[in-house]
Amino acid sequence: MQQTEVSDDKQSAGRPRRARRRIVASVVGAVLVAALIAWLAVRDNSPVGHFTSAAGYDEFFAAYHRAFAELPPPSATLDLRTEYGVVRMYRFDGANPTAAPLLLLPGRAAAAPMWADNLASLTALRTVYLVDLLGEPGASVQSKPVGDDEAQAAWLHQAIEQLPDREIVLVGLSIGGWTATNLAIRQPQKVAGVVVLDPVMTFASMSWRAIVRSIPASVRWFPKSWRDDFNSWVAGGAPVEQVPTADMIEAGMRHYALALPAPTQFDDAELRRPAMPFLVIMAGRSVMHDSAKAADHARRTLRDGTILVYDNASHALNGEYPERIAADIATFLARAG
Repeated sequence: MQQTEVSDDKQSAGRPRRARRRIVASVVGAVLVAALIAWLAVRDNSPVGHFTSAAGYDEFFAAYHRAFAELPPPSATLDLRTEYGVVRMYRFDGANPTAAPLLLLPGRAAAAPMWADNLASLTALRTVYLVDLLGEPGASVQSKPVGDDEAQAAWLHQAIEQLPDREIVLVGLSIGGWTATNLAIRQPQKVAGVVVLDPVMTFASMSWRAIVRSIPASVRWFPKSWRDDFNSWVAGGAPVEQVPTADMIEAGMRHYALALPAPTQFDDAELRRPAMPFLVIMAGRSVMHDSAKAADHARRTLRDGTILVYDNASHALNGEYPERIAADIATFLARAG
């Protein structure tokens, strides 16, 4: 049975937004689109993603560790070997330890530290795993080409299969939302539920404005100011300088060569396939796509979907509304189990 709700965001419209959250989230949202649309401009001939130099590797991981310092110490660090490479996950023990944990999927060109603002409110609900996506800048190491959507689901499924938990709940932002949906469609065996935050290429195509503006921002040898301008536009004009997570993502953009396929948009038959419950949270002010049309499409296609629209949110909604997202996930979990 489909449950549909549209939130008017009135209760949050007057709430002050924390500057650091807006900065972090804006950088994350911007990078996802830049790498998604203009990845051909930065790829080289290698069949797997890799850092382009030793100095670039060192610069990225210096920024990665600074950003990771904003998280509490993880309860465990896991390196999970799959057919496609080694997948890095971090476990943070939380409430309800016998319930299905949350697995948080970042967007393209982002990594685990981007969830710093969400971790406290989500570990109050469940144990949380963070992952560095395979083939992206981060501590996961790709060793085999990931050639299509089936392979994208395969590596993640193989990693999840090694977790001790019987089931997990996926939580994905932007391309992370696409990745979560792709797994639910193709390898649903351990997926108890799916939460997607303004997912791109999932319920709507990319906007032409995002495509055009992402192209110069995605070329790693172009000036940093071009990427900053695009990132700020994605987050509704928020500043994007001097934040550890932003530094990490910018270093990844400059020093990591992606070798992943552009994800394909799901057709209606694919979206109707998953039987597990979905929570879809769309950003009303997202520049990535037409959020109203995306929400309508989700209502028409998902077999068991709760669809919310945060009217005043940008694509950077995970940093703008962490407590509200956690509250909506709590309601979702109470129904999904």
